[in-house]
Amino acid sequence: MTDFSTALIELYARLGYTFSPNARIEEALTHKSFSARGGRGYERLEFLGDRVLGLIMAETLLEHFGQEAEGAIAKRHASLVSRESLVVVAEQLDLASFIQMPRSERQAGAANQASVQADAMEAVLGAIYLDGGLEAARSVIHRFWHPLLHSAGSPPVDAKSALQEWAQGLGKPLPSYTLEGRSGAAHTPLFTVRVEVQGLPPFSAAAGSKKVAEQAAAQHALTHINEQENPIA
Repeated sequence: MTDFSTALIELYARLGYTFSPNARIEEALTHKSFSARGGRGYERLEFLGDRVLGLIMAETLLEHFGQEAEGAIAKRHASLVSRESLVVVAEQLDLASFIQMPRSERQAGAANQASVQADAMEAVLGAIYLDGGLEAARSVIHRFWHPLLHSAGSPPVDAKSALQEWAQGLGKPLPSYTLEGRSGAAHTPLFTVRVEVQGLPPFSAAAGSKKVAEQAAAQHALTHINEQENPIA
C-alpha cells in the first residue's frame, strides 16, 4: 500500500465516507501542477462538485427556511457555497495535507491557498457523487455544512451588496471596481482590485480571483465607513 493510499484511509475516516477501489478520489486530490506527471487534475471533478453542492444546499435551504422569500434564500445559498465556506470545511478535514502537488509548490504554500483548498473540496464532493450517488454526497454535505447552515440567524449580505446599498441610500453613484493588476503563476494568480465610491478614498485588495478581491476591497471600504460613522471615543 502506497503512502498516499494509507493517507486516504485517514481522510475517509474524517469524511465519514469510504470510496470504492475504482473511485476517482486520487484525481480529486491532484493539483494541475502535479497532473503533468501523469493522470488528470481535479478541475473536471471540481466543476461537478460545485453543481452537486449547489443543488443540495438549495434543497436544504428550502427545507429549513421554507417561510423565507427567494431573495433571502439566495443570499444564504451564496454564502454557503462560497469559497470561504468551502475553505472552512477543507480546513476541518485538513484537506491541504492530502493534495498531491510538486514539493516545490507545497513548500511555497500553494496547498494552503484558499483557492486550492476550495477547488479540491469541490472535487472531493464531485468524486463522492460519482462513487456513491446523490445520497452519499448529501450525507457528507449535511454533516459538514450543518453548523454553517445555522451559524447566522439572518440571511448574510456580501460586502459588495452592502457597499452598493450604502451608496444608493445616500444617492451616490454605484461603486466602481477596477482591476489594477495581475501577478503570480498561471495556476496561482493574484488579482489586485480597486473600488471607488463618491466621497470615499479608494480601497484596494488582492486575492486569488477577481471576485474575491472585489469583495475584500468592498469590505475595506465598509470598515472605513463604520469607523467614520462610529468613531472610538
